[in-house]
Amino acid sequence: MPIVEKLDEYGKGAWIAFAVLGFILFWPLGLATLAFLFWSGRMGCGYAGDRYEHRMSRLQGKMDRLRERMAGREGGFGGWGRGGPSSGNRAFDEYRTETLRRLEDEQREFHDFLGRLRMARDKAEFDQFMNERRNNPPAQPDAA
Repeated sequence: MPIVEKLDEYGKGAWIAFAVLGFILFWPLGLATLAFLFWSGRMGCGYAGDRYEHRMSRLQGKMDRLRERMAGREGGFGGWGRGGPSSGNRAFDEYRTETLRRLEDEQREFHDFLGRLRMARDKAEFDQFMNERRNNPPAQPDAA
């Protein structure tokens, strides 16, 4: 939905304005917008998981969609290559290509870092569980 992506770019204020405008123009549109906002978790409601991970997964989804759109333009007419259309300045084109490559590497490293961070958190929780279990062993049934 192009309107959803556009309103997401502007943030919560745009969604609130859209819902109010929907109520003013045609109340079922405002009601549908409100239901969508709560259901999708855009207003911080209705999402039971970790909000930071939810936000990062949404950001990653946006980056993936952008990458797909840019990949669709590669090799097409108009001089689109890895860094977009040629500016006519070869030094700038090389700089832009190198910068985009560096940003992709940083994104990959950050994604790997988040994975390691989740793994460390999971390991810490598991270790805590095992320590509690060792300190409080389950009751043994009496053998008669």
